[in-house]
Amino acid sequence: MIIVVMGVSGSGKSRVGQALAQRLEWQFRDADDFHTQAAKEKMKQAIPLNDQHRQPWLEAMRSAMDQWIMAGKNTVLACSALKSSYRQVLHLQDSQAQFIYLKGSFELIYERLKHRQHHFMKESLLRSQFETLEEPTPSEAIHIDASQSPEVIIQSVINQLNLE
Repeated sequence: MIIVVMGVSGSGKSRVGQALAQRLEWQFRDADDFHTQAAKEKMKQAIPLNDQHRQPWLEAMRSAMDQWIMAGKNTVLACSALKSSYRQVLHLQDSQAQFIYLKGSFELIYERLKHRQHHFMKESLLRSQFETLEEPTPSEAIHIDASQSPEVIIQSVINQLNLE
């Protein structure tokens, strides 16, 4: 199984995803690792990525997801998956991928990003993330309030997916 923890930058995807993977004793991967160097450079310069820039990123993640499923490696993937079309690329058959949407207000996420250091995604790009975001429907993803503590979020995910 693959759990995709999704949301805008600063919503807690990596922090929650890492802690969830550790708790479940699963592999953790961050979608940031799948970006090309050119895409990372654009983001460092506060240049929003378009769909053309994101296509190789999506294809690389989908290929990795297929490999994880084939190898039987349960994985938690932290990935923004902002658009429905992106989630469709990452969707796996037979419920092998479950999306968890960390939903937070612009104000909450902006405050988090202001205090983040050593990350290529800057708070100046947050507005474009919210403009790009196509919130998943409840049938596409489990919605969880990103303002909760990571521990509460993790327990909620485990409970809702019946993982314990």
